[in-house]
Amino acid sequence: MIRHSGRVAALAGLLLSLGLIWNNNPGEVLGLMRAASAGLLLAALAHVLPMIANACDWRTLIRGARRPTLAAMLYLVWIRESVNSMLPVARIGGEIVSFRLLRRWNVRPSTAVASLIVDMQLTVISQLLFTMVGIGFLFAHTQSNALRLAGDLAWGVVVITPLLVLFALVQHASPFERLTRTLNRLTGGKLAAIVGQSARIDQSIKLVWRRRGVVLRYLFFWQPLQCFATALEIWIALYFLGAHVTLVEAVVIESLIQALSSAAFFIPGGLGVQEGGFVLIGAALGLDSSTCLALAGARRLRDLLVFVPGLFAWQIAESSGHASRRMFSKFAAVFPARGSETDRS
Repeated sequence: MIRHSGRVAALAGLLLSLGLIWNNNPGEVLGLMRAASAGLLLAALAHVLPMIANACDWRTLIRGARRPTLAAMLYLVWIRESVNSMLPVARIGGEIVSFRLLRRWNVRPSTAVASLIVDMQLTVISQLLFTMVGIGFLFAHTQSNALRLAGDLAWGVVVITPLLVLFALVQHASPFERLTRTLNRLTGGKLAAIVGQSARIDQSIKLVWRRRGVVLRYLFFWQPLQCFATALEIWIALYFLGAHVTLVEAVVIESLIQALSSAAFFIPGGLGVQEGGFVLIGAALGLDSSTCLALAGARRLRDLLVFVPGLFAWQIAESSGHASRRMFSKFAAVFPARGSETDRS
């Protein structure tokens, strides 16, 4: 049953999305999207901008001479977002795929894991900060009918903040080494080989956090830049849909939609939750439901144009890796190492 839970959640979300559109004049929604088609295409392609910002900030967390190029990191961000957004992987499948590719690019395992964990931590912190900004905006600038939404989101922030603090503290307590040592004792020493590797992961995480300049630039430059670039997608789409909002209002919409989508991580693509979120948040800012659903449709168009090709790119990367390993095996069979000749003699 657990194996099929993602599919069930996706089906329920799809039905909710279709129900929202059906009950809110589907002809008008489709008409808005058809009239703004070129603008929605531009908004979808604008997602390259926040992806570049994400590639830049994540790359700063990777130390050493084997740090991938910016182009390689952008490719990795594209695949990670595609896997997390389109597949029922609870938003961690992209991190697993990223680790595999980083290892294939000869990045040390401890360095790769550390960059992924700290990147996840800092992303959640920045998302929490922008969510608080969005909640504050709703409290200050919207009517009473939006206060309940703002209050519910505020309670969500209250609940998640202690968990976030705990996650940060655990990273400084050598969790990987402690866990593997415990498992090693329980298995009678069968996991002794990975205890040292776990200790190196813990050390790499601590080294990243000690680079305060990198961490501060991540939080207060790269992440805000990424948020504003993603909000630009919202602004462009709404502009061509005939709803002229400020960039600040676009940031509010984006920050709160991200919060709702993260809370519904178990639903692939946030189906239904994202559409309902656009309607609720848009209504709080004075947008009609048809425009909000057309905006949600623009976000789905981005998924089709950017993330579906990203899934194909992931499969190509995986298949090329298997091909490279097969080629190496054949090469080794034809040209054995010198040591093998000595052993035979």
